[in-house]
Amino acid sequence: MHATTAAKDYPIPAGADFIVLGMGCFWGAEKRMAEQPGVLDVVSGYAGGSYDNPRYEQMLALEGRPGVRNHAEVVRVAFDPKQTTLEHVLAGFWENHNPTQGDRQGNDRGSNYRSAIYFNSPQQEQIARRSQTFYQQALEQAGKGRITTEIAPLTQFWPAEDYHQDYLIKNPRGYCGLGGTGVLFPGHASATAAPQNEPLDPSDLSFERQLVVFVADGCSACVRFKSDILDRWQADVPVVSSMAAEPPAGWALQEALWATPTIVLFEQGKEVSRFTGYQGDSKPFWNWLGQTMLDPESRRIAFESGTERPFSGSLLDNKASGYYVDPITGAPLFRSDAKFDSGSGWPSFFQPLEEAITLHPDHTHGMTRIEVRSASSGIHLGHVFDDGPPPTGKRYCINSKALRFVPD
Repeated sequence: MHATTAAKDYPIPAGADFIVLGMGCFWGAEKRMAEQPGVLDVVSGYAGGSYDNPRYEQMLALEGRPGVRNHAEVVRVAFDPKQTTLEHVLAGFWENHNPTQGDRQGNDRGSNYRSAIYFNSPQQEQIARRSQTFYQQALEQAGKGRITTEIAPLTQFWPAEDYHQDYLIKNPRGYCGLGGTGVLFPGHASATAAPQNEPLDPSDLSFERQLVVFVADGCSACVRFKSDILDRWQADVPVVSSMAAEPPAGWALQEALWATPTIVLFEQGKEVSRFTGYQGDSKPFWNWLGQTMLDPESRRIAFESGTERPFSGSLLDNKASGYYVDPITGAPLFRSDAKFDSGSGWPSFFQPLEEAITLHPDHTHGMTRIEVRSASSGIHLGHVFDDGPPPTGKRYCINSKALRFVPD
């Protein structure tokens, strides 16, 4: 073990051996390798470059600079030889990222994201190269590509800044786009391998318009988004989740993903908008989706409490049987059998569906009225008045542009 590799502020545990591994973004690599049996400590850092004392912003600025060998984002993995072996640690390394992608990992691109093994002894080099041979055979049997992992002696390990250490523990909603090939290391019974994160097949999707929710294993915000939003999905646009850090095959993202969940709206196979992160409040998400998908007049009414001209709405004279729903969330608001002709020039209803709307005082334009909003998205629908027919005596005066009709 080289003395220069022991970080001053992050000492290697007594009795431990260590190896330095590059698996792309070190946030996810740190999480994955810390879950391996027998691993005592994982420290994020930099290694493999041609300059001293690298810092994160400096490393990004030097990427691609001629004559400069950039460092890789790496993790120093300290393990107990009494509990595990280097072979088992490397099996976890191979399984928990894609070592066939060259200078990238998923959507993270650049030599700083290269796959790498930096060994600290001839014995470690021998084990590393032997494990590469075994894993390459497994990849070939599965129809995968050639390994591009750099295997080289460790000259210096530079610990990353403090905010990078234990990043996904400090930021459980942070991005972890790390994903494996789905190919297990031969003879290794791994319970912590990354799931197979293959890009979605576009033939299963809507090329015209498709929402994709990019999620990650162990992402608590992703679980909550699924519970709050996806499990109740009624919106008109199709949605699907993906564990891959890449878009559907042949489709294009505007930029790499950096957090999960990230919800991307694709049109004609290209990203047109995205919503990143989820804090447990669904309203910002529905606001984003509405601002993205509604036409300008509908946005003005929904988000600026606007009003369409009387007798101009497309649903004013609609007599069909069905539901009037929120145009963003698809949540039902009114039944057709509660609709009546009020003569006011706007679609009118004497009763909403239970818990479909919320009411709010409105003192704009020198008047005192009661505003009606959708409970699911919070958008403005119209106003309610006390001049409706029995049995409620109410008239819910609603803009056509704030509704979508779903026939029975």
